[in-house]
Amino acid sequence: MIKRFIEEYRDKTFDLIVIGGGITGAAVAYDAASRGFSVALVEKEDYGWATSAATSKLIHGGLRYLQNVELSLVRESLRERLILENIAPNLVYPIQFLVPGYRDMKRNKWLLRAGLTLYDILSYDRNRTWDKNKKIPHHSWLSRSEIMKLEPEVRSEKMTGGSIYYDCQSIYPERLTLSFIKSAVRHGAEVSNYAKVVGFLFSNNSMVKGVRVEDTLTGHTVDINGSLVINCAGPWADIVLKLADKSGNSKHQIKRSEGIHILTKKFKTRHAVVMWTPSGRHFFTIPWRGHQLIGTTDKDYEGDPDNYEVSKKSIQALIKDTNDSIGDGSMTYEDVVYAWGGLRPLVDDQTEGTYESSRKYEIYDNASDGFDGLITVEGGKYTTSRHLAESVMEMVEKKLNLSPKNAITDKALLAGCEIKSMQTFMDALKKEYHDFKPMTVEFLGTNYGSESKSVFDLARQSPELSEIICEDGQIMASVVYAIRNESAKTLKDILMRRTGVGNIGLPDKNILEKIANVAAKELCWDQLKIEQEIDITQTSLRLPQV
Repeated sequence: MIKRFIEEYRDKTFDLIVIGGGITGAAVAYDAASRGFSVALVEKEDYGWATSAATSKLIHGGLRYLQNVELSLVRESLRERLILENIAPNLVYPIQFLVPGYRDMKRNKWLLRAGLTLYDILSYDRNRTWDKNKKIPHHSWLSRSEIMKLEPEVRSEKMTGGSIYYDCQSIYPERLTLSFIKSAVRHGAEVSNYAKVVGFLFSNNSMVKGVRVEDTLTGHTVDINGSLVINCAGPWADIVLKLADKSGNSKHQIKRSEGIHILTKKFKTRHAVVMWTPSGRHFFTIPWRGHQLIGTTDKDYEGDPDNYEVSKKSIQALIKDTNDSIGDGSMTYEDVVYAWGGLRPLVDDQTEGTYESSRKYEIYDNASDGFDGLITVEGGKYTTSRHLAESVMEMVEKKLNLSPKNAITDKALLAGCEIKSMQTFMDALKKEYHDFKPMTVEFLGTNYGSESKSVFDLARQSPELSEIICEDGQIMASVVYAIRNESAKTLKDILMRRTGVGNIGLPDKNILEKIANVAAKELCWDQLKIEQEIDITQTSLRLPQV
């Protein structure tokens, strides 16, 4: 169970205070807590609400990084892909991709084939999975005619052949991030969403000794003491640094890259397909939850990350790229049921354009900036976050002069993922909960794993909680579970980062009102608050008009 510790905080001094509840902060908090450190994590909004939720739903090695000869990054990513398959068996699965080759240099079939061969070599341990049903084969080569027989929607002009290769899909990255948070809590970490850092605390010798946090749900301010503060604020990392650096001398800048995705009705394609823009940038079309997920883009973003929103112009540009690459070219703005975007934090290495920028990370000791006791993490990607946390702990150990326990995060199943075989687990779940529709059992078993039984048991206690609230089987009991056990505080928390109901577009108003009313009973909302929450949610889920 996740509780907001700032509501009852009483002058405890933590070993570590982690700023940021995205995947990086969650992974750092989990790693540190599992080694025996006392840890506090604060997040200014909800856990995993920003960049960590704006993904292509993939856990992947980063095939395109081979173009930049970043072999160590690709190898690290492929190793972490295997680890996440193992420790989150219900949330990470192999997925098959088709990548067509064309006559031009960037999409040349021989270059693709060489790259995929190297990809296979770098993932030599890919089948060391704990669940033996998750085997990943070598890539295979297909002729032009074979591809057109498999996927006639793919553009055939100048095609010379192509390949089938495998990566992994993160079924629900918001719940995967939440599993890291829960795992941290299970090991003693204290966490709080809606806890915004508004300043730093300093000792007499100018050492950072904690943070000042505003509880944005109550307006109260709390000073939290800690021996070391770790800034994992992602696209906000440099903004957090400015709170500590009153002199304005910090040289650290975050380069921000916008990536958006759109969701449309299901294509006729059976595979996930790699597509190419005229400039040679690749993007994906991926089957997901009965829809087609398309993305991502990669574009420089200048400005305050708090003001970021997906624009109609960005969506239209992605539609055009898609129409130029697959299908009959007739997709329109009206075909989009939902769109989401986020800002990737990149290390500002002066690379020309964000598509060519590395997804490397840096861990920086801010003592050299004049404020000891603060570490900042910059850059990185979702797939490598667990290993990034291990690297952060190496610096933490030196700073605190401690020798904690060895890392366990690569060996232990995440909270809610305590499953040895998904097939055996799902068979048992279908038998035990035969009174629920098969799609509901499938959905809950996949997204909640070993915690799904608690959701089913809630539903059995009250008939209204058995109601299906989503086209792929989610039920009302998940709303209650999100509030009682997962610190959901708003309707958007419930829809977007707990139940998944809102991740496939704006729900029917009747369903939205029912969910809000169930939430109101748990969170003591009055009618005005219910209407405000519904309005905020509807506004955020509608497609932009500008």
